This record gives sequence, C-alpha cells and structure tokens, in this order.
Amino acid sequence: MGLTDLWGHHWAGILLAALLLTMWSPPAAVQFTLDATPLTTTQGEKDVVPSRSGTPWAPQTCGRFRDVELPGRPTISISRDTAIEQREQVTLYCNTKDANVTIHWFSNDLPLVFHERMLLSTDGKKLTILTVQREDSATYKCKAQGFYQVQSSDPTFLTVNYGPDPFEIKLDSGVSSGEVVEVIEGSNVTFSVETPSHPPPAYSWFLNNHVTLSSTTRTFTIQAVSTEHEGTYRCLVSNRATHLFRLGALEVRVLEMLTKPNIVSPSLNLVENASSVTLTCQTSHKGAGVLWFLRGQALLPSKHLVLSADNRSLVIHGLQRDDTGPYECEVWNWGSQARSKPLRLTISYGPDRVDITRGAASGVVSTIKAELNSILTLQCQAESQPGARFHWTLEHSTTVYMGKHLIIGALTWEHQGIYNCTASNPLTHLARSASVLVRVVGPRSSLSARVIAGIALGILTVIALSTGLGYFLYNRNARR
Repeated sequence: MGLTDLWGHHWAGILLAALLLTMWSPPAAVQFTLDATPLTTTQGEKDVVPSRSGTPWAPQTCGRFRDVELPGRPTISISRDTAIEQREQVTLYCNTKDANVTIHWFSNDLPLVFHERMLLSTDGKKLTILTVQREDSATYKCKAQGFYQVQSSDPTFLTVNYGPDPFEIKLDSGVSSGEVVEVIEGSNVTFSVETPSHPPPAYSWFLNNHVTLSSTTRTFTIQAVSTEHEGTYRCLVSNRATHLFRLGALEVRVLEMLTKPNIVSPSLNLVENASSVTLTCQTSHKGAGVLWFLRGQALLPSKHLVLSADNRSLVIHGLQRDDTGPYECEVWNWGSQARSKPLRLTISYGPDRVDITRGAASGVVSTIKAELNSILTLQCQAESQPGARFHWTLEHSTTVYMGKHLIIGALTWEHQGIYNCTASNPLTHLARSASVLVRVVGPRSSLSARVIAGIALGILTVIALSTGLGYFLYNRNARR
C-alpha cells in the first residue's frame, strides 16, 4: 500500500467520525471525554463538540453541526412584594419556558439558604415563605441553568414590615434609683427611645398621662430641668403599616440643689444621766440622704447613739458629759451635698466630789493648823457644769460666807472649829459638801476674852474722856 492509500484511509476515518457525530443523539448521562475533561449531557440537548477547556464549540470545518439552542431568561412572579412580619405568607415563582433546566434561587446575590419556614417545589420553580420574618426582606433572583449556559432573572424585592419592638426610655444623664431616674435641677436632660421598625414609626410623648409634649421624634430635650418637670414620662410608638404600637414609661425625679440643713434639739437644758435626747436633721429636701458627724468624724451608731431608719433623727440614750459634740448632719444626693453648722450640746452635771485646799495649794486637807493672828485662806472646789455655787459655815455659828474662797484676816481662838463647804448646781439640783478642822496654835493669854474686851473698852473710854476735857479747857482759855 502506497502513501496515497494511507492518506486516503486517514481522511475516510475522519469523515466517518464526523458523520457519526452529526447523526447520533447520545442518550442521557453519556460523558464525552477529551483530555480528561468531563461533560454531562441530558436527553434532548443539542449535539456539541467540547473543547479542551471544557467550553462547548461547534466545528465549522469538519462536517455540518446543528445550531446550539440556549435557555431563555426566566422571570419572577411574587404573590405580594410587601408583607407583615409573622402574619403573612409569600410565594415566589420562577417562570421559564425551558423544560430541561435547573432552577437556583439567590437572595441579595448570594445562594439562598433554606430554613424550616421555606418550601420549595420539586421542580424548584416555586418558593414559598410560610411566615415571613424581617430577615426575609431581600432582593430575590432565580437562575435557570441549562447544559450550555445559565440565565438570571431580574431582581425582585420583598419588603417585610415589622415592629415596633418593645423598648425602654433612656436619659443621657441621671442615675437610676430603683424604678426612678434622678436628675439634677438645672441640668439639660435628653429623652430617647430606640426600637426596630419598618417603616419608621411615629412618636408621641406624654407627661403624667395628660400633658402632650411637642416632640414627635425619637428624642427630645428639656433645658434647665426643674421640679415642675417631675413625673412619669410615656412614649407611644406606632407603625402605620403593621398597625402595632408600643408604650414605654419612665419616672423622673428632679433633685434640687441642696441647701444647708439645721440640727434641732428639743431642749437646751440637758442634764447628765437624764432621759434620752433626740437631735433632728431638719431639711426641706425629701429625697436627700442624711449623714451624721461627731467631732468631724462619721458617726458610728451604737446602743448609746441610735439613728432612725431614714437617718434624719439621732437619739442619745443616757446623756453623758462627754456627749457635748459638736454634731453635724449632711444632706446629699449623687449631684450635690450640704452640711449643717456644728451644734454643741451643753450638758449640765455635778457637782462632783468637793475638795478643800489651803490657799492655792493643790493638796486636799481635812485638818489645818494655823498660827494665832495669821491669815488663813481656804478654797473649795468641785467639778460642775455650770460652775457650782459655794457657801461656808462654821459649826455652832449661824454666819454663812459665800464664795469658793474663805479668808480669815487674823486668826483668833474663836476661829477654831470645823468649817463646812457646800457646792450646789442650780440646774442639776444637786449639792455636795466637805469639811475641814481648823486649829489655832500660839501662846495662850491668862485673861479670858471677855476680860480682854473689857480692858480694851475701858482704855477707849479713858481716851475719849481725856480728849473731851482737853477740848473744853481750850475753848475756855480762848474766850478770855
């Protein structure tokens, strides 16, 4: 066989293969392989020769091939393009004239993630959302995938109306105290609410159920808030599409700028060991807290010092002399504080034990020996508030000497004896006494005191007579 015969057989084989490819319609699931590149076909698809890259192409030089028929562009029909959350059902249908295509669904240009609220027909063309939720609001597309090409529909948008959700009214300033928010008098206060809703909701504000505020937005501000702005604020949020509304409430208390309180004592005449005394922190600020201070330090409650439940009263049981204070009370809130002037209590007590000393000496004496004709000073002292009143008496004598000091200018024998000092307190109505024995020492005269007194009186009489006689004789001589 020559070279010409070889080439003849070669071309005959090529032509035979081309004829077979043109005339034969391969059954479903037949794979053509060229350079290990698979291609899946389905029954009814047009004949094609795959390229090495896997892209179908129709050769023009090797026989006559049929024209390739591409899938048509699908369209979406929707039962309703606007739905209310949790109330309505939506059905989307992918319309296509092609029979041998696979339908794929997309949401916001991403493959649709199916969930339990979605139903898909067996042919994939009908998508049903049983109960729409707000997250179902999106742009939907369907794509028809044929053997050779994929065609996409135009986007269809589903709008889901929802809300308003439950919400709380918030303040940009203030401090929560239980279910109440406290704000400082004179500050600027902004109220706001935030709740998911589509379409955007309408807002209405109320104060104490009857005052309609001018604001119709989600926020409003009160400049320089005062006690007139106290009360319960309510915000009504409504959605015209869902026909839902929500109501939020917030109680606001305005804290005044605090002024100094006063401490009130029921009695200024306080006596040691008497009945209990109550100090009251007097303030017009009802919502303010109260603190007590004793001698500049925070007062620590005890059985002796008892505070009332609201801290506004301090009871001192069994007054002692060191309970004088000073006492202070302070009113406070989280924005300001004010402290009262110090109050010092005057507590009457005593007199305590009475002591007698000689002069300014500190030693207590019970017996004193003093020289005849000397000066003797006795001092009586006793701890007392207010200061004690003192008086002295000598036994067997009715004379009373007032004052804490008793001074005897020249001691005589008659000054001997027991001296009593009594200290008394006019407020406590208490009195205490002490005594001292005074002994006069020195040479004792043989004459009695009465004799000495008679002699002295006689001498004075003689002197007086002599003076009168001399005056008479002088006048007589002068007349001559």
